Formats: sequence, structure tokens, C-alpha cells
Amino acid sequence: MLMHQLITDGAMRHPDKTAFVWVDRQARLSYAEAVAQMERMAGALAHLGVRQGDRVTVFAHNGMDYLLAMLGAWRIGAIAALVNVKFKDDLAYYLADHRPRVLIYTHDMRDAVLAAVAQVPGINHLVCMDGAQPGAHALPELMAQAFAAPPDPEDETGIAHLSYTSGTTGKPKGACLSHEPTVRASRCIAERLRVRADDVSFGPTALSSSYQLVGNLLPALSRGATVHVMRFWTQTAGWDALEQAQASILVGNPTLLEELRTESALRGRAPGRLRMGLSGGGPVPPTLKRAWRDELRLPLVESFGQSELGGFMALGYPELEPEDSKLMRVGPALPDKEVWMMGPDGQRLPPGQLGEIVLRGGFMWGYWGKPGKTEEVTAQGLLRTGDIGLIDHDGHVTMRGRRSELLHVDGVNWFPRDVEEALCRQPGVRQAALIGLPAEDSGGGMRPRAFITCQAGSTPDLARLKAAVQAEVAYDLAPMEVVGIDELPMTPTGKIAKGDLLTLAMATH
Repeated sequence: MLMHQLITDGAMRHPDKTAFVWVDRQARLSYAEAVAQMERMAGALAHLGVRQGDRVTVFAHNGMDYLLAMLGAWRIGAIAALVNVKFKDDLAYYLADHRPRVLIYTHDMRDAVLAAVAQVPGINHLVCMDGAQPGAHALPELMAQAFAAPPDPEDETGIAHLSYTSGTTGKPKGACLSHEPTVRASRCIAERLRVRADDVSFGPTALSSSYQLVGNLLPALSRGATVHVMRFWTQTAGWDALEQAQASILVGNPTLLEELRTESALRGRAPGRLRMGLSGGGPVPPTLKRAWRDELRLPLVESFGQSELGGFMALGYPELEPEDSKLMRVGPALPDKEVWMMGPDGQRLPPGQLGEIVLRGGFMWGYWGKPGKTEEVTAQGLLRTGDIGLIDHDGHVTMRGRRSELLHVDGVNWFPRDVEEALCRQPGVRQAALIGLPAEDSGGGMRPRAFITCQAGSTPDLARLKAAVQAEVAYDLAPMEVVGIDELPMTPTGKIAKGDLLTLAMATH
């Protein structure tokens, strides 16, 4: 099935039902209106010379035109190539990587766009979402022309969606997702989350991330539900928007979900119709899951995926987990994928043993323009995730950390997540991140440093904090330093930017 076919099917079943809402401007489209606007966007792109397989870069803030640009590209068999506006200083890298025919942008990004395009020849057209600018078409005028869209190529195997990895190890790579496996994965996600037509899915994180595609957009559309997107999320405005939308599903990252919990505590309740939170972009601390369970009486469902998937490799259920000992588990693998743990010798490991998480079925077509990197992670028809974890006897996956983030301290491998979560369980600690600095006298080992942020009004004693954590982990924490910091640097997808932390630590060493 094709991604945009979810919209056309929805319009056939319930044309007048709301498909999309852009929260910031309270703009909305019914399923029938969304199809009509998709056709106009497809016609506009075709008029500009976009053909099947061409890339259409979308470089904009969340909004209705962003959704329509994606749909219009898919409709004519083109590839929606998405770049987060937070990477405006590196836009030339992304454009040179995927070489778009058309670049659609939002007006406040004009200077960044012109600077990048000057370095990357071959981009035929610039299109400004907000009206005419020098050297750029006005999207409203193109849409008003109602150019005829060409026939739909209807190629389920074609690449539809190109979104970039976080670039935590090397330059970001464009992960290419094809129509059919991504739709199949999204339907499995909808089934696991028990999404129904009367659900309202609310996603305030960046549409440039594939997490929004498979967490907020496609699962809801596959059930004929309503999708909300938002640009200007804040703790208070977000809570109000969820209440006004009567949202039943909040799709966010751990930081955003913590803000929702905090605001709900201040107001004495969660937004009225909310039935679950879905988290992605990074591991969820068990303390946050416990707070949602005990304070909000709502399940916080953790997803486990990456840009290369077009889906999730594991996902929990929208149910309250009564046992604290099971809160670290993500959930079972989804039925569109076969997931197991691989040992150093390439053999499958039995339940309970740590290994690299490997899967078969339903992952990316490959990295755009990087066949060597693609072969490296997808050899023999398997996706090697680079994540370390285990599967228990119930079939639930627990993720322990990225292989690249393991710390080698005095001959012992540390999983940063063990220390980080122990720190987060201490009174007054809000967030924690553990990194390794080069140890001058340890023969290539590392010197661990933990950064913490504190809850409002709290100033934990760092020495006592370290002593308290020592009782909870198996590592000798003697060489670890604990440092307080106002805010941890974050990636656009909501992960703690440990590379930036390392740069900061090295600069202040």
C-alpha cells in the first residue's frame, strides 16, 4: 500500500471527518479536503518538473503545508527529503547529499536557504511556503493555479521518505523508507496501540523525524483518526492545546512527556481525554514511566526504533505496568519484524543474554548515496542496529545502550544507562547523562563524568549523590565525577546530545 493512499481511503469512508489540524493556527482539513490539497500540491510539483524518483526537500517548521508537501511528493512518486530547521547552518551538506530538484522552505529560513543553494548547483526551483520572495515561487500562488497532477505511479517499492539519522557517530545519513513496508509497519503499530477512528493523535515534535511519520501520522491515518501537529510547544501551551484538542494520544520524546507530567501535577489532572503517551527519540527513564503510572494513572508506552526502520523494532502496550521491575522493558517485537540478539560470533543468543539487536524484515531501502554504509548495516538481509540489549523469556526487549556509547573504565565495560537511571532515582535529580573522557594513565580507557540537571528548587549534594548511586550499580564509581549543569544539550529528536557534552567537557578540562 502507498502512504498517501491512507488519505484517499479515509476520504472514501468518511470524507467530512477531520484528518489534520495545525494547532498553532487552528487550521484544519477534512479527509476530502486533504485529498484535494494533496492533488493541488502534486500538480504544482509536477509543473515545476518534479518526476518519479526526484527529491523534494522540505525545510520548514511544523505546519499544514509541511504535511501537504510530503503528501504531494508521495502522490507523484517523488521522495520527500526532510531536513530539520535546527540544522540550518549545515543545510548545504544535506542538499549536496540528496540533490533535490525543488526546495520548499518557510520564509524565515530564506538566508540559510540562499547561502546553502549558492554552494549546491542543480536545484531547479525554490518555493516559499509563505508567499513570494526574490528568486522563489510563492506556494500559495502555485496551489491556486490547480495544475493537473500526473497519474499516480503506484509503486509500493518506491522510496517515499528520506529522513536523516541524528549523526551521533559521523555525518548524518539519509535513511530511505519505501511505501509498502512503512505502511505495513504503521498498521502494526496502530494495532499494538489499539488506535481507533475516534482517537486524536497529537504530535508536537519535528515532522522531519521519521518518528513523527510512524508514531503520529501513518498509524492514525490508517484507522481514520485525526492527526494534530504543533510548532510552538511549551509546557503550559502544550497542556492547553491537548485539552482543547481532546487529544487521546500524545506522541513525544522523554523531555516533552516529563513537561506534560509536571504541568499536570500543577493543575491537579492530566488533559481530559488523554489515554496514553507514546515516547520515542531516546530511552525512557523508568522513573518517568512510574510517574505517569502513579501520578497520572496513564500508561507511557515506550517505542524502540531508529531512522533506518520505518517503524519500531519493539513497542509496549497501552496498559499500566504494575511491577516496577518490568518498567525498563520496552515491549515485544512487532509482527512485521523478526528481532533477536546476536553474539560476537554472529550466533543467536538465548533469552536473557546481552547482545547486539538484529532484525529481519521491514527496514529501510538503504542510505541515500552511500552503498558502502548500507551494506555495512544490512548485509545478508539483516539490519544490525548497533544497539545492545536482551530479550526476556516473555519476548520483551530491553535496550541497554548503543554499542558506541559503552564506556571502558579500568578494564570494565559500563552501560551509561545503568548509572543515568540510578542517578535519576535520587531525590532532586531531573536528568542525567554519563560520558567518558580520555583517561591519561589508563592505556586507552575512559574517565567517567556524569552530568545532572536538578529539579526546581533542589540542589543535591553531589558527593552524597555519588555514594547513594554506588549502592545501586555494579560498577566501582570511585573514578566517576558528578557535575551539575543548568540544561543538557539535546538533539532535535529529543535525545541527549552526548557529543556536545563531550565537547563541553573537553573544553573545560
